[in-house]
Amino acid sequence: MFRNMATSFFQHERIITTDAKAKELRPIAEKLITLGKRGDMHARRQAAAYIRDKKVVQKLFETIALRYKDRPGGYTRIVKLGIRPGDNAPQSVIELVEEELAPKKIGNKPAKKVEKAPAKAVVQPAEEAMAAPESETSEAAPETEVKEETSEPKVD
Repeated sequence: MFRNMATSFFQHERIITTDAKAKELRPIAEKLITLGKRGDMHARRQAAAYIRDKKVVQKLFETIALRYKDRPGGYTRIVKLGIRPGDNAPQSVIELVEEELAPKKIGNKPAKKVEKAPAKAVVQPAEEAMAAPESETSEAAPETEVKEETSEPKVD
């Protein structure tokens, strides 16, 4: 099935299919375009073993591969179309990317200023918490219960 889909895809350069089939076809098409970019006889025979039409193999090696000779990958695009009315299957169009790849600009980027996080509030020791009036403690954290410690030291 994917051999027929790959053949139709390179013949028409765009096909409409289900999401799952489009996602499975993408790596196959990418590998075949990479074979076309290599351009040697062994790559042509490998592509011909997968693609069923000799004219499509010729088109792959002579036009499609030349179009993407400077592109390092990402030759296809999948665009979701919605659902198919008959069976609610999600539809997508898989197509060859047409626009040119713009080279990345390597330049001086302005340094990002990192703001320091505010200092965490200092936790009061237990003795100061005991000395604080209960009204302030209950207003600050009404859900927490303040436990009073006994003056006896704990021995482990």
